[in-house]
Amino acid sequence: MNNSTFRIVALFGSALVTLYLIGCKASQPSRVEKKIVQESKELVVGGRDWPNPVPDDASSAKNGGDHFQHHCQVCHGLDGHATGVTFARNMSPPVPDLGAREIQKYTDGQFKWIIENGIRMSGMPGWKGLIDDDEMWQMVRYIRHLPVRGSLGVPEVFVREGEDHAKDHRQKRPR
Repeated sequence: MNNSTFRIVALFGSALVTLYLIGCKASQPSRVEKKIVQESKELVVGGRDWPNPVPDDASSAKNGGDHFQHHCQVCHGLDGHATGVTFARNMSPPVPDLGAREIQKYTDGQFKWIIENGIRMSGMPGWKGLIDDDEMWQMVRYIRHLPVRGSLGVPEVFVREGEDHAKDHRQKRPR
């Protein structure tokens, strides 16, 4: 390979790497990307006709809330609205407000399917094998009866992180 060919190949390779790295940057999805993702979810998310075997009562919602607090609050907040989750809007795609109309339109079976299988390239993991079916269905009951946005406060991990961050900044200030 002569010097000129090598330069062209190196330039082309550098351009590809640069484009790849730019494409990897987390940013808010465009309107087109949102539409494609929404349409894809409507085609891919299963469970549409799965009936929820868990009673729709306060006890089931409370048990579901307990499981939700343990597994989901780091991304979705204590209340399911991502309250106090500092990175929620910076995710690509952003962490959804589970109380939003476009989310609540899913059937109980679709929510269970999402909890079980996750949603690829969204940050939503699948919990199959980690949470049993009854717990997932109870979590669906909780999602159907979410508390008012902000009413449960901020997850403790983000309260501590904010306090530690403020403390670090105070210690670094010149006096």
